Amino acid sequence: MSKLVQESVWDYPRPPRLEKISQHIRVLFNNQILVDSYQAYRVLETSHPPGYYMPPTDIKMEFLIPSSRTTYCEWKGEGSYYHIKVGDRRIENAAWYYSKPKPNFLEIKNYIAFYARPMDACWVDDERVEPQPGPFYGGWITKNLKGPFKGVPGSNGW
Repeated sequence: MSKLVQESVWDYPRPPRLEKISQHIRVLFNNQILVDSYQAYRVLETSHPPGYYMPPTDIKMEFLIPSSRTTYCEWKGEGSYYHIKVGDRRIENAAWYYSKPKPNFLEIKNYIAFYARPMDACWVDDERVEPQPGPFYGGWITKNLKGPFKGVPGSNGW
């Protein structure tokens, strides 16, 4: 059995760093596996649990509907969003991507990240993740991470 390597989100860099991973990433919504990938990246940023970005080729794109919502990240660029609809369930702005990322994030151009909270389940390998607290942040918390995490009320003023 492998030893769990602890990571403190306070040791993650600022500006954030992109890291290619080989872990198995899955996302489930309304009894449909939306993502099944071994080709993901994670973004490591001070105070945040990692965000996971998967290539569209590993995503059931027929369940994603383009949204008009956009946001801006000083590190990654302008983000665009997708709604998700599977059967009779629909979630607004539940996934995002960067179509024109800034130079340090070109590897995740059009790769898609999902908010864990509205999904039925998200996994990194065989571990079901917890969503990052707060309504805006999209990090995935695994048991090897130590906080406090940005988004928790009262933690370092956030």
